[in-house]
Amino acid sequence: MKRKSPQEKKALSYAKDRRNTFGQNDKASRKNIARNKRIRARMERHQALAHEPVDDVEGALHRRASWRSWWRKLPDAPLGEVIARKLARRR
Repeated sequence: MKRKSPQEKKALSYAKDRRNTFGQNDKASRKNIARNKRIRARMERHQALAHEPVDDVEGALHRRASWRSWWRKLPDAPLGEVIARKLARRR
């Protein structure tokens, strides 16, 4: 196995390492992701328990799809992109 030069290590680091760009503290993100998953699961349970007669099937499906997609977990940005944005902002 070939040894990596410091420049190769830095390039790999910029590609693989991730940074939180959501504008939130990383510790808060850990708690909020779990909270949002709980809320979403609770909404689905309540929807399943509600035995309402459905006259408008299309409308019911649309409402269900809209509330299910209200929150999505977003991946963190690669370190290289974050640094490039910071440097561009400094100029």
